[in-house]
Amino acid sequence: MMNSSVFRNGYKVHHYMNTIWRRHSISGSVGVPIHKIHVQQELQVSKAFYSRFNGRRTKEMEFHVPVHSIISTKTYSTTLLASITNSGVVRWYLEMIKTRPILIKSVTASLVYTAADLTSQTMTRQSLEPYDVIRTCRMAGYGMIILGPTLHLWFNFLSRVFPKKDVFTTFKKIFMGQAVYGPIMMAVFFSINAALQGEKGTEIVARLKRDMLPTMINNVMYWPMCEFIIFRFVPVPLQPLVSNSFSYVWTIYITYMANLTKAVANS
Repeated sequence: MMNSSVFRNGYKVHHYMNTIWRRHSISGSVGVPIHKIHVQQELQVSKAFYSRFNGRRTKEMEFHVPVHSIISTKTYSTTLLASITNSGVVRWYLEMIKTRPILIKSVTASLVYTAADLTSQTMTRQSLEPYDVIRTCRMAGYGMIILGPTLHLWFNFLSRVFPKKDVFTTFKKIFMGQAVYGPIMMAVFFSINAALQGEKGTEIVARLKRDMLPTMINNVMYWPMCEFIIFRFVPVPLQPLVSNSFSYVWTIYITYMANLTKAVANS
């Protein structure tokens, strides 16, 4: 009678420990690493209970560690990236990039700038004020003609100069973007947009003096985090697409800045 009671108690503990392990396995399957010390502790407790039972039942009840569930965060990240890359839309996008890379990236940038400018106007306009369609066309044209092709050339240039994907190389790419590409493209964006609005050379220079510095400060606060994700985890063909996705929020801000009133030129 005593042995039967002990056996039932031991089985309950076995069932309870397996429930705990399944929870660990579920956590591990979504990228949370399981520490070896937790596994060792549960194994010791398991052996302490099962050592009281001899024979075949002990073998059947033995606590097993599902090794396949112990996966690292890095492995999960690779699996997630592979699943995203293998999705239908992304596969179509990659196939189109192979044949018409600049065109596809330019269209993507144009769509992002169009959506961002409309969002920016919605946030700042009065309730009965109509949308400025000409302004939206300027933004869409900039994305199509200038930003899309330059993003293609820039990301390919960085991938050739810095082919590795380690952390140090990623920071070098971020530095290059903040020190070279960012300021140049910001100046080009403000200058072209101002010229299309009819501003003269002195007014464009005054606008750059007024708006460039605060915009670049906000640029440094926003883009390094985004670029770390892009350069560290995203394949080169998809980098312009992911960059344009991050650009949506940023473009809402810069389209607002680019369409401020004229700056007063110093005589």
